[in-house]
Amino acid sequence: MMRIKSILVSQPAPSESSPYLDIAKKEKIKIDFRPFIHVEGVDNKELRTQKIDLTQYTGIIFTSKNAIDHYFRLAEELRFAVPDTMRYICQSEAIANYLQKHIVYRKRKISFGEKNFSDLLPLFKKFPTEKYLLPSSDVLSPDIVKTMEASNADWTRAIMYRTVCSDLTDINIKDYDMLIFFSPQGIKSLQQNFPDFKQDETKIGVFGNTTLAAAEEAGLKVDLMAPTKETPSMTMALEKYIKVLHK
Repeated sequence: MMRIKSILVSQPAPSESSPYLDIAKKEKIKIDFRPFIHVEGVDNKELRTQKIDLTQYTGIIFTSKNAIDHYFRLAEELRFAVPDTMRYICQSEAIANYLQKHIVYRKRKISFGEKNFSDLLPLFKKFPTEKYLLPSSDVLSPDIVKTMEASNADWTRAIMYRTVCSDLTDINIKDYDMLIFFSPQGIKSLQQNFPDFKQDETKIGVFGNTTLAAAEEAGLKVDLMAPTKETPSMTMALEKYIKVLHK
């Protein structure tokens, strides 16, 4: 059985206390981190081509911290003072709390769901008269569209940022025994940066079903998949996989 000596994780390097670093120490493996993708904001000209006028909306739906940052960035560029009467519907409490970076949180109309986007459905029923704007990236989950259609709310999507492939041409991808991916865009970045990549003995780990589908579509053999019932996180799955492999 091939031993794993080096892993490339397609994410930014974690803080000091990451389970990845524990695995690296315990199993004597070199683990490197490098984001395969990054976010770029659209400019106000491009927003205008989408026929979006920020003054027309009485509510905003936020699904991520990126969405919050880019909405307020564009509002500032367009000299639009976001009114105190604006209603904010956020996918989770963590996203709602992040609003404090841009607004005075107290006395504002802020609601949030449990975790999944579908948890927001009761909130749209509760506030049915608002005209909602949904700032998003160029990739939108079908679950969001499904939930919004079921809500009968008046809503418009605005693409405010894009997920783009990072330049990885300084990496020798063959230096790694294993590559770990977290999104279909990460797989796309691998193909774009390394068009001649052949998997051969390289192990591939993926997180989530959409990443799995993208990897298989790219002709990659997936060796490790998370989350599962037993291993809900990538680090748990990786630790278990390596233990079995290095027996």
